[in-house]
Amino acid sequence: MKRVEKSVGVLCGVLLLAGIFAFAGQVTGGQRKAQPKEEAYDESTYGPANPIIWTKPLKAVVFSHKTHTMGAGLSCDNCHDAIFEMAAGTAQEKPDFTMASLYKGKYCGACHDGNMAFASNTRCATCHVGVKGYNRLTGADAKKSGKAGH
Repeated sequence: MKRVEKSVGVLCGVLLLAGIFAFAGQVTGGQRKAQPKEEAYDESTYGPANPIIWTKPLKAVVFSHKTHTMGAGLSCDNCHDAIFEMAAGTAQEKPDFTMASLYKGKYCGACHDGNMAFASNTRCATCHVGVKGYNRLTGADAKKSGKAGH
């Protein structure tokens, strides 16, 4: 008798799941939504594929052109040459390339003001990857441990 009760319980569970999946199929039309194809990254349109890594005034801050162009819909001239010079790393050589300047609306702070984009005094780890992040991005960890090329 216990074996029959257990079999009935299992059968009820299977039927319940089958009903849930059938209902889900009706709601979605029985098909999975197609995921949009990701557009190919074109450096001549969107800027360098590799991230810009600033090491001054501290190590390290990462900037992704893809996030800002393909992701946010900006074009090169939104930032170049008004906010940043075209040559990568030029800004970090300026004495006012500091967080205080960003908070006042210079450099990244021109957009990262809390209105257009998240404020430069929030979500710090989004850009600030530190020494460990820098080592990971540049492969310095692998070089130190002798695992380069593995």
